[in-house]
Amino acid sequence: MGEPVLSIQNLSAWYGREKTVLCDFSFQLYDHEAVGLIGLNGAGKTTFIKVLSGLHQEFSQEGASFFGEPLNFRGEEFKACRYTVFAEDNSFSYFTFQEYLSYVFSAYGKKLPDVSELVEGFHFREYENVLLKDLSTGNRKKVFLITAFALKPRLLFLDEPVNGLDFGSTEYLYQQILAFKKYGTVLFSSHILESITLTSDRVLVLEEGRILKTLKAGEIDAPEIREALRYEHGI
Repeated sequence: MGEPVLSIQNLSAWYGREKTVLCDFSFQLYDHEAVGLIGLNGAGKTTFIKVLSGLHQEFSQEGASFFGEPLNFRGEEFKACRYTVFAEDNSFSYFTFQEYLSYVFSAYGKKLPDVSELVEGFHFREYENVLLKDLSTGNRKKVFLITAFALKPRLLFLDEPVNGLDFGSTEYLYQQILAFKKYGTVLFSSHILESITLTSDRVLVLEEGRILKTLKAGEIDAPEIREALRYEHGI
């Protein structure tokens, strides 16, 4: 698979020292792959993405590198290479989609592209000039997803991206995740097996803050994941 794009050794994270969420978590991401994180509630999926996004500071790690260089999660160089779509995000409430899109591309120093195909694909045309605070949860999620796929960062982190989406937008999201691998690497968490099995090159099954099992191409199917989670009745 070559050298990893992102490598982390023995990461631990906590909320107050009495509540450890991630423990000795070692992990690599490689170029042009989609990696799914799946686990029951409390397994540590969201906390891990928040650490990578520089939003959770109660952590320790023995080593972290980005393209072989020491990594600071809050460093400007790393920020410029990644974008995160969170499960819930109420920021920029008084921006419209168009205003938010312009702001992000300016912040990343990139030219604003034509996003009409993404807007149509996510069925968002009629909401382009609505304040984010006035959008439904699903439509607010689409603002950040459209921005993410238009931006094409080297690393794209998606936390429960399916939540709140309608059926057509969910199908389009799967297409976008697969297509994004031409530009970079996707790491996404989900509790929906379909989203994992249809899009992932690797799956990390999390349990109590540790990687319980790694599934690779040919092993990624719902029965394998359910067996790994020891969970008989679906996720």
